[in-house]
Amino acid sequence: QVQLVESGGGLVQAGGSLRLSCTASRFTFINSVLAWFRQAPGKEREFAASISWSGSTQYEDSVKGRFTVSRDNAKNSVFLQMNSLKPEDTAVYYCAARGGSRVLTSPGDYMYWGQGTQVTVSS
Repeated sequence: QVQLVESGGGLVQAGGSLRLSCTASRFTFINSVLAWFRQAPGKEREFAASISWSGSTQYEDSVKGRFTVSRDNAKNSVFLQMNSLKPEDTAVYYCAARGGSRVLTSPGDYMYWGQGTQVTVSS
């Protein structure tokens, strides 16, 4: 059974930084797309960032220039470096994975999900 485990969430002041990590097990990392989604209270889950096997990245407009997604294929891990955090970034952040090379932004396109990690940004 595929398992994705996130870590690195927490409480940070506005303007601060956090680095999220996600490690996959029993998942074929080759030719896969890894993504980060987030869900704020009362809102739908939304796309934040993704990275393909070849390293192509895509970001939601509100995080461009502040968030950086990366992956370490040797360690079956994906990371999300979040800088200049804002209170509106407060959400549960989820790691997601899918096979193939297409970088897609809908939650329904991803088969595997982590349990989520809470990120809270205080003003």
